[in-house]
Amino acid sequence: MRKDPLVNGEVYHIISRSIAVYKIFTDLISYRRTINALQFYNLPDNQIKFSKFELLSTKNQTKIIDQHQDERLTDIISFCLMPTHFHLTLKQNTDNSISIFMNNLLNSYTRYFNTRFKRKGPLWETRFKNILIESDEQLLHLTRYIHLNPVSAGIVENPEDWQWSSYHEYINGEEKICKYKDIINVSAHDYKKFVMDRKDYQKELSKIKALLIDDYTG
Repeated sequence: MRKDPLVNGEVYHIISRSIAVYKIFTDLISYRRTINALQFYNLPDNQIKFSKFELLSTKNQTKIIDQHQDERLTDIISFCLMPTHFHLTLKQNTDNSISIFMNNLLNSYTRYFNTRFKRKGPLWETRFKNILIESDEQLLHLTRYIHLNPVSAGIVENPEDWQWSSYHEYINGEEKICKYKDIINVSAHDYKKFVMDRKDYQKELSKIKALLIDDYTG
């Protein structure tokens, strides 16, 4: 049991980090697998295993996802995968749904990673961390922070250069993996400006934190 139970209808910033800042997303295969897993494990009562789901055509994968569009365990509002960790913004839809989703997601990736790289033992630092989002303004700023993570880390120059986040959905006005339009009322153009106006400041702030905090990864 979590110290503070997650509440239905509330939105949370979810963070999961690897042990000892271990690089767990190593190539396109691992990133793409996780993007697929985000969608698969957010579905209720899957009738097939994820290994079989990955073998399906994109068309058939989309068909399965669309069939359960209104039954998702959580609403994924934003996300960003980084080499050593990832950020999610999730709204809990049913009892324990965030915990169920995250446990399946993390356990699945641990099994995959350990099998692929012939290792044993845990992959994640602790159970996932969760922070309650208490206002729409806080949520908007959080999505910007999440989407700027690859820039702050010096991996890319601009957030649109990083394909493993939800930033492209926001600046193109799309909802593919994410469901954010009911909560975040901002145009694609205004959102891009909102993010880019903060880019340099967040990058400098990240450098300062890296000097002050051991194993800081954003």
